[in-house]
Amino acid sequence: MKKIAFFITILTLCVCFGCNENYKFTLEVAKKTTLNTSITISLTEKNNKPLDKIQFFINGQEITADGNTVTIKTADYGVGKHQVSALAFYPGKTKKINNFFEVFADVPYQAYTYKIINTYPHDTKAYTQGLEYYNGFLYETTGRRGQSTLRKVDYKTGKVLKSVDLDKKYFGEGMTILNNKIYWLTWENKKGFVYNLETFEQESSFDYDKSEQGWGLTNNGSLLIKSDGTTKIWFLDSNSKKEIKYIQAYTHKQSIPKLNELEYINGKIYANYYLKPLISIINPETGVVEGIVNLSGLKKEMEKTQKLVTDDEVLNGIAFDKENNRLFVTGKNWGKLFEIELVKK
Repeated sequence: MKKIAFFITILTLCVCFGCNENYKFTLEVAKKTTLNTSITISLTEKNNKPLDKIQFFINGQEITADGNTVTIKTADYGVGKHQVSALAFYPGKTKKINNFFEVFADVPYQAYTYKIINTYPHDTKAYTQGLEYYNGFLYETTGRRGQSTLRKVDYKTGKVLKSVDLDKKYFGEGMTILNNKIYWLTWENKKGFVYNLETFEQESSFDYDKSEQGWGLTNNGSLLIKSDGTTKIWFLDSNSKKEIKYIQAYTHKQSIPKLNELEYINGKIYANYYLKPLISIINPETGVVEGIVNLSGLKKEMEKTQKLVTDDEVLNGIAFDKENNRLFVTGKNWGKLFEIELVKK
């Protein structure tokens, strides 16, 4: 009798185990869609086996579901690639199933060209990473290890009025000015620094959170806005320096990677592309690329008077004089700072 009971127990365990192992799930969602639409996400079990509970998550945040389906509005998440997960609870087990959906802009972007208004001198030794116009002067950060500097510049003459070097172990990146403080990023060290605007004395530092690298930096008057070399643009609390959220830059056709130097202009984010003579105009709420500025002619203008030696001496640097509605751009080691006006195509 003991042997029979033993074999019955083993058989029962095997059957139950087999039942649980034979659960096969499919997490269904439209892989590509557009902004301002609704999509349905559903979890199905191939053999319609009973489930105890299902939880759905988008980008790690749980959303309320009705049974095995949930309908969402893409406008709540913005453009970009979004992670979808479902947590299925069934007899004695739990399984996580992952998928994603990608949201594109629902309208094409506006193409721009430009008109040169003025040209000013710029230091050919300035490997420009950050650029900002503030109270009549340009503030600039330059890159490369052992050569990274923070500068105050007379934009009319190109003369450096004040400068401080970054520790040689860091590669300096973008900067911005907020509340009389200069915020300066480094590239791969996951660290930023805060400087006194008047004295250029370093006051503090901060560590990056989820973003891996520091590229461009600007602000909207309250939050710091940071690019990390991907399609993502992060928004940071200016006091804690913690990353609150991010958007992803997308047109109606594709993602825009390698976003670099940033400038916040009239409610939009302007972003350089690394190694390309283009600027994206990005909606900070949705990530939609509303405009693309082609500045390829500026490189040709530069080459009339200066030979660009290396492939990375590219367009980088956007500064905006809000009071006088003037837009300035330059490049890494470029000998000119251009004041330009955007022209719709």
